[in-house]
Amino acid sequence: MKRVLTLLDSTMINVGTIIGSGIFLVPTTIALYLHSSILTLAVWLVAGVVTLFGALSMAELGAAMPRAGGQFVYLREAYGTIWGFLYGWASFAVINSAAIAALAVAFATYLGFFNPLTPLQIKLIAILSIVVFTLLNAYGVKTGVWAQNLLTFLKIGALLAIVVLGLCLEGGDSAHFQPFLPTRSVTSLIGPFGLALVAVLWSYDGWIEITYIGGEVRNPGRNIPLSLLYSVTLLIALYIVVNLVFMYLLSIAGIASSDLVASDAVAVVLGTVGTTLVILAILISTLGGVHVNVLACPRIYYAMAEEGLFFQALSRIHPKYGTPAIALLVQGIWSSLLVFTGTFEQLITYVVFASWIFYAMSCAGVMILRRKQPELDRPYKTWGYPWVPVAFIIFAALLVLNTIINDPRNALIGLGLILTGLPAYFYWKGKTVRQQ
Repeated sequence: MKRVLTLLDSTMINVGTIIGSGIFLVPTTIALYLHSSILTLAVWLVAGVVTLFGALSMAELGAAMPRAGGQFVYLREAYGTIWGFLYGWASFAVINSAAIAALAVAFATYLGFFNPLTPLQIKLIAILSIVVFTLLNAYGVKTGVWAQNLLTFLKIGALLAIVVLGLCLEGGDSAHFQPFLPTRSVTSLIGPFGLALVAVLWSYDGWIEITYIGGEVRNPGRNIPLSLLYSVTLLIALYIVVNLVFMYLLSIAGIASSDLVASDAVAVVLGTVGTTLVILAILISTLGGVHVNVLACPRIYYAMAEEGLFFQALSRIHPKYGTPAIALLVQGIWSSLLVFTGTFEQLITYVVFASWIFYAMSCAGVMILRRKQPELDRPYKTWGYPWVPVAFIIFAALLVLNTIINDPRNALIGLGLILTGLPAYFYWKGKTVRQQ
């Protein structure tokens, strides 16, 4: 695969992955937990800083090892092949494939706002979106990235439109920021703030996506770190401003009682037309989320297959278009099956915390690889090392521990799903050894 992605392409891939449906839905949860405008803004800022710490740490690995597969490569180099495989297995079986299915179904469901759809029609439209984007990205990486850039600019434009409309048209009130300070004791707020933080982190998730496609980024030693920095920083600022507008238009109490915060907020200044515009924004956002995952995630399975740790056909590059076409096709089939069976929501519930296990291990890999491979060329070194990766690792560990304590059943099932990759690993590892 050729290095054709610019800094703009790389940044838009990351931004497009991060902006999903979270910013349109999560503010209600935050308002219910915190009941304070300053705490609401603080939780979005803290979650953004935590995400930025992870991005700054992972940027060192992305710049030093700019290959297809991202975390698969980093975990393999830091801990051994088995850990890279388990990450890739979890990504294919559940994490990324279920995310594609969930976003596709969300897109089709919101499409029903304009014309009621049956459950079967929703599934068929969701599968159609996966098929279309799979074929588009098999046709050529630049074609796929052009489409991604367009969808991402539309996402950003939609959020900026909400900000401009909310601030420029009549309907908002500065009194809506009350209560500004929390009315409860600090100790009583620790638990709710932690729960709100987990919800907001979901809205920032996806910041690592550019590393999956690192083998196709131009000047990766510069562009991968900058794309991670720019994308997360942009989203921190945008999310905080959007939440300010939501509070200005609806108040904390109004947000807490709203099922669709963004549409209710815009309806204050535009009436029913505002609801329609926000539904269109959500459609663009979820559709863009489907596309970027279809674009980037097959690079993980391609990298695994190149190592002899997955179906060998997935390592083939299309001779004309230069894309991992078979990996794209297999991912599309599996994601479509998850849509049809309807199991994706439960699978996501089981393994949502697993991503943070792998995030923590990858950030720890920054320190491990500095000892194991001191000679490795590192065009970028983590800012604030070692405190930045250590802070992220501690936070990720607390998040995982909290999930295990408060939801042990789903956590154990999730770990079990990941460990189902062990027989597959020993099969492919043994097959590779025999072929040698």
